[in-house]
Amino acid sequence: MENSTVRKLDELKPKQIVAELDKYIIGQEAAKRTIAVAIRNRTRRKKLPEAIRDEVSPKNIIMIGPTGVGKTEIARRIAKLSNAPFIKVEATKYTEVGYVGRDVESIIRDLMSVALQQTKAELAEAQTEKVKARVEERLLDLLLPQMKNEPDMDIVAPEGDGRLRERFRAMLREGRFDDRTIELNVQARKHVGIEVMGAPNMEEIQEAMASLGSIFGGKGHVRKVTIKRAREILTEEETEKAVDNDRAIDEAKERVEQMGIVFIDEIDKVAKSGPTSGIDVSREGVQRDILPIVEGTSVSTKWGVIDTTHILFIASGAFHVSKPSDLIPELQGRFPLRVELNDLTANDFYRILTEPQNALTMQYRELLKTEGVEITFEDAAIRRLSEIAFKVNTSHDNIGARRLFTIMERLLEELSFNADELSGQHISITEEYVDERLGDIVEDQDLSRFIL
Repeated sequence: MENSTVRKLDELKPKQIVAELDKYIIGQEAAKRTIAVAIRNRTRRKKLPEAIRDEVSPKNIIMIGPTGVGKTEIARRIAKLSNAPFIKVEATKYTEVGYVGRDVESIIRDLMSVALQQTKAELAEAQTEKVKARVEERLLDLLLPQMKNEPDMDIVAPEGDGRLRERFRAMLREGRFDDRTIELNVQARKHVGIEVMGAPNMEEIQEAMASLGSIFGGKGHVRKVTIKRAREILTEEETEKAVDNDRAIDEAKERVEQMGIVFIDEIDKVAKSGPTSGIDVSREGVQRDILPIVEGTSVSTKWGVIDTTHILFIASGAFHVSKPSDLIPELQGRFPLRVELNDLTANDFYRILTEPQNALTMQYRELLKTEGVEITFEDAAIRRLSEIAFKVNTSHDNIGARRLFTIMERLLEELSFNADELSGQHISITEEYVDERLGDIVEDQDLSRFIL
């Protein structure tokens, strides 16, 4: 498969998207396939004739399953793969209109902010060489007046300004001036606009005040910095100048409306969980506020009005206390695709510890290697750890793969604590070592409840 780091998510075929997810997420094939098809359909829709394109709405997805089985990890990996605007939010962070807290429309404002950053970064990348040239000239303009008056004959020779500038340019590129201190007028950062429509929350009010400050009082200030730091500051300034802000906003808005993805976690926490109470009324209010955004509405932002009709929404929840049917019917109808994620078995835990590119066993090996300690995990030890994780999840609260974090930390606690004294040693983690460190805790129900 081609390297995903140089490919856009909307260029990947469903099998390739699943293959990328397989590198980090064990099992849950149904969820991966559903997500892959939904994302691929975004690309297919873009190729449709304009007459039918607007009629094809995204098929929003709701993932149902216990905690720790991969729902959020799927979102994280899609975000890393994604060249499309992507944002993950938690339903519990939002409140009904009229209550203190974030309103649900801020989800779209945050998504637009993410898209704008992505777009500016891409536009700036195309201007990299031009920006580097401008920064170099500005650094030389700052260096020349200061250096010409210095008595260091190894640096300054009696030659014309043009030849001297080129000599300094070569030395600057070699890094010979990196530690030299100069005075730099640092410009105040400007924001791209002020929200004038809708009902801004406290974060947006503070951002608007910052914008006013940069517009009316942003003359900058003089700082003493090294050439190395000055290069970083000037690169930021020149990049900002090189990017056409209006073009960036237009492109970002188009991306959000046509390819945006919103992942709403813990959707079950705003579902009704029994007889209606004051809290449940508020939860239902959040659902009703989410509904128009998922259905398709216009949201006012400081960058213009965003149409949410073709944004893909993926929701997830454990639904331990409530059920998907406890969501209001209108919201249920806006998530037509439902996938259930399975509980993890002992074999799943074994695969999680051995197969992913970010497996916990690999992480601990690399951490201890920084202290000069080499550790290896025998296959029997990994299988024993998997059985323990499954047993504890079965007998106590099922927290899925997160149980492995607790068990691995308990297993290697003493080794990690004394690692600095064990430098140069090679330690093998055997099944006997696992039983010695964890056996008594697992057998004692009270201990395992509170420790594991």
